[in-house]
Amino acid sequence: MEDKNRFQEKIAAIQDTMYVIGGKWKIPIVLSIYSGNKRFNDISNSIPKITNRVLSKELKHLEDNLMITRKVVDDYPVRIEYAVTEYCLSIQSVANTMEEWGRNHKKRLQK
Repeated sequence: MEDKNRFQEKIAAIQDTMYVIGGKWKIPIVLSIYSGNKRFNDISNSIPKITNRVLSKELKHLEDNLMITRKVVDDYPVRIEYAVTEYCLSIQSVANTMEEWGRNHKKRLQK
């Protein structure tokens, strides 16, 4: 019974991770911001094929999950700037592992 509970906890933890960083756009958005793109249009232009609607939705999701911050810069016109949080940096090893797996997977498919 204990093994079943541990397995279920493991699945739940993985599902929580996938909820926060899973999907087609979240990691590219985080990487874009981490690379220095702070404004909506800069982020949008750095990610091919992302729509403004999807970008807006995903930015809100990432902000709600404490992965990025949204700062209103009181200027004329008002600017919105995004930044990754210290907490967001904790997924760096996950992203590196995903990158390595993706490269290896692509090579395997090309054989």
